[in-house]
Amino acid sequence: MRNFGKLLVFTLVATLLPLAAFAQEAGAHGGSASNWGAALGAGLAFGLAGLGCGLGQGLTAGNTTAGIARNPGAAGALNTPFILGMALIESIALVGFVTAFLLIGKV
Repeated sequence: MRNFGKLLVFTLVATLLPLAAFAQEAGAHGGSASNWGAALGAGLAFGLAGLGCGLGQGLTAGNTTAGIARNPGAAGALNTPFILGMALIESIALVGFVTAFLLIGKV
C-alpha cells in the first residue's frame, strides 16, 4: 500500500507540474492563449469512457460465459440480456466519444 501511495503522489506531481510551466500571460507569445484545458478534458472523457466500457464488457462477457459453462441449457435465456447489456455498455462509450468531440470543438 505504501508503494501505491508513492506511485500516486509521483503521478500527480508528474501530471500537474507541466501546468505550472505553461501558466503564463496570454500575450506572452504575441497571440491568444490556446484552450488546452478543453483538449485535455476531451482526451480524458474519451479515454475514461473507453476504459470503463472495456471493463464492463469484459465482466459481462466473462460472467455470461461462466453462466453458460455451468448450465449449458441456460444459453438461450442468457443470450438476450447479454446482447442488451453489451449495447447499453457501448452507448456509454459513444456518449464519451460525443463529449470528446464537443470539447474539441471549443478549442
